[in-house]
Amino acid sequence: MRAEVVVVGAGLAGLRCAQVLADAGRDVVVLEASDDVGGRIRTDRVDGFLADRGFQVLNPAYPAVRRWVDVDALRLQPFGAGVAARSGPGDRGLDVLAHPLRSPRLLPATVRVAGRRPAEVAALARWAAPLLRPRPGRSLSEVLESRPDVDRRTALDRAGVDGLLRRVIDRFLSGVVLEDDGSTADRYTLLLAWMFARGVPSLPADGMTALPRQLAAPLGDRVRLGQAARRVTGTSVQTDDGTWSADHVVVATDAVASAALTGGPSPATKGVVTTWWSAAEAPATDLVHVDGRERPTGPLVNAAVVSRAAPSYAPPGRHLVQGSALLGPGRDTDEASMRRHAAELLGTTSAGWEVVVRHEVPHALPVQPAPFTSRRPVRVGDLVLCGDHRDTGSIQGALVSGQRAAEALL
Repeated sequence: MRAEVVVVGAGLAGLRCAQVLADAGRDVVVLEASDDVGGRIRTDRVDGFLADRGFQVLNPAYPAVRRWVDVDALRLQPFGAGVAARSGPGDRGLDVLAHPLRSPRLLPATVRVAGRRPAEVAALARWAAPLLRPRPGRSLSEVLESRPDVDRRTALDRAGVDGLLRRVIDRFLSGVVLEDDGSTADRYTLLLAWMFARGVPSLPADGMTALPRQLAAPLGDRVRLGQAARRVTGTSVQTDDGTWSADHVVVATDAVASAALTGGPSPATKGVVTTWWSAAEAPATDLVHVDGRERPTGPLVNAAVVSRAAPSYAPPGRHLVQGSALLGPGRDTDEASMRRHAAELLGTTSAGWEVVVRHEVPHALPVQPAPFTSRRPVRVGDLVLCGDHRDTGSIQGALVSGQRAAEALL
């Protein structure tokens, strides 16, 4: 079996790489071990519910998404442009912070929270100054390069961010970068914050799996499912069905699989567990909820009534609730604990909730520590590598790394 370029892995990076090569007239084939494309972006259909493998969202503000994805075809369903933080019992124990322009209906609630904490707001503005000041002739990345290259915890401490606003920022970001110790690079955190300010996280009508399937569609039978790579070199890929020879091989798997195939070092990763519940009744909120108390009372980094934001995710007459917790030694990810905490954050009861499915994703994201390196080499020896572990740990990073890998070959 022969192709000019063999791409191992049909995640976002591999699919983007293959499309660029195919558009340039290259003979390319994509080998995928699973029964569908997408890598870590998959959606399970269970009894009329859509449950993504790990609570994932698509931010349409990502430049790579705007450039290379038909966003309209995905029929996006947005969450509310804000976050709700549980700070005490009952309705009065829920503080809402929302984007004043994208969610004007929540402006009064946001003003009430911020108005009682002028010192906290001022400190938060000091931390986010690169996002708030005009940057004539300079990109945000260029501005951030002059900022101290420290982790998020250090940067927030230096700016004096504390109190409720600090807890909300930390706990919301814990669900985004999948760590709760503030170890993610501050520069990367601010890039994410800028993207959240520019776009509202959303879910495709057919689940997150619609994104990789759209990217795979133009490739047709170039994508071969059920083809697990066992060994790779710069000119061959060995599978259970035989060996592919090629002029070039691109390894487009996740960080752990890439290290196993290439013999290179395995980057550190972070994991998440998401439990999805079916409910007959659910609070009328389309916001992501976090625990804003000084001492969280459960394991969740966030909870949401997903079907309030994305009605297509649940069958008629039912609601879909999710709760996500970090994986790691000594962490409580028991379903009962997660269910109790989810109901508490949402201000409701979990009576009658039924588990739809539970997903454990041990290598959900690569770590992004300080000092921050946004781009790692895609050429490693005689191989070309791509994936979010070669760029930023995000959909944006996966797509950009695939583009960079293709350009390296072209």
